Amino acid sequence: MEGVIISLAVFAMIYGIVHLNIRKKERLMLIQAGLDPATFEKNAKPALTTVKLGMVLIAVGLGVLLANIIVKFNWMDRDAAYFSLVFLFGGFSLLASYFLERKQIKDNQPEEEESNADQEEVKA
Repeated sequence: MEGVIISLAVFAMIYGIVHLNIRKKERLMLIQAGLDPATFEKNAKPALTTVKLGMVLIAVGLGVLLANIIVKFNWMDRDAAYFSLVFLFGGFSLLASYFLERKQIKDNQPEEEESNADQEEVKA
């Protein structure tokens, strides 16, 4: 087991070093070409990863709780109850977070279009 962990750590370290060197070379080439290296930065999309993680953890907790109740009353097999309800509630929470994220993106788009239109009016 220790050999696997050491192998993974060495691989991760080598990968990290190679990735950082390639990224550094790309940025230097962009600067030499007169371009802005910030073009590779992540977009300013709404970050809902914390909300997504929270929803998944709450849903998994509810799935385990409901499975425990179902098993206590002998309505379902123990293994089937836990697996099915954890995945069911986890899937529902991921779907809900997807729709929340999509709604937030749609709500933010008109603001960006209005600010672009205002900047074009100021230039004219």
